[in-house]
Amino acid sequence: MAIAAEEMRARTALVTGAGSGIGAGIAARLVHDGWTVFAVDQDEDALARRRTELPALRTIVADVGEEASVRDAVRAVAEQCGGRLHGLVSNAGIMVRKPLEQLTLAEWNRVLSVNLTAGFLLARECAPLLRRTRGAIVTISSTRAHMSEPDTESYSASKGGILALTHALAVSLGPEIRANCVSPGWIDVRDEKLRPEDHEQHPAGRVGRPDDIAALAAWLLGPDSGFVTGAEFVSDGGMTRRMIYAD
Repeated sequence: MAIAAEEMRARTALVTGAGSGIGAGIAARLVHDGWTVFAVDQDEDALARRRTELPALRTIVADVGEEASVRDAVRAVAEQCGGRLHGLVSNAGIMVRKPLEQLTLAEWNRVLSVNLTAGFLLARECAPLLRRTRGAIVTISSTRAHMSEPDTESYSASKGGILALTHALAVSLGPEIRANCVSPGWIDVRDEKLRPEDHEQHPAGRVGRPDDIAALAAWLLGPDSGFVTGAEFVSDGGMTRRMIYAD
């Protein structure tokens, strides 16, 4: 059943890692769809640029890898949205690409704190708000949860953890709160100078764009996906389904 325009305008979402890339794309899509969006990022300058582009965007500077910072950010959202949150998008992520023997424990822990632990902290703090609205959580994992490149142990481990965390949240928080995971493949977040072969290797015929992930996240947050929870949606142009042999 279609949701009323008035109710859509009353919907509120928190999006992390929203200063750039996929997070910025998701935040923009939700604003254009009529949501009130709180964009969270530790890069204050990036948030300022997003706010210039989207004056309706509300921004909060926070380090989602730190428990106190997450708690303060969610408290600020709760105060401004009247304690009613309809959607959480846990998107923030970083990568440290290093040979295994050179990767420090501090680097490993930092990647996991931002990419994985943040998802737990955000879900825990937002659950009371989402429960009141029968809201939804969308986590952003990666096809790295299923396949790897060399020297990406911390990143791949964190993305695999996000996938498992998401279906655990769906079971623990349902039926009041749904939780689903989006696993992007190659998404051009920097307007790269891509080669024809970069696009052609994808069965879909092109490299992905932030808008592709934003559209999927928006659907998962909305009422039309009400029977979907605990699921992973791979959005990679078909790359993980393509068999590749060495010449």
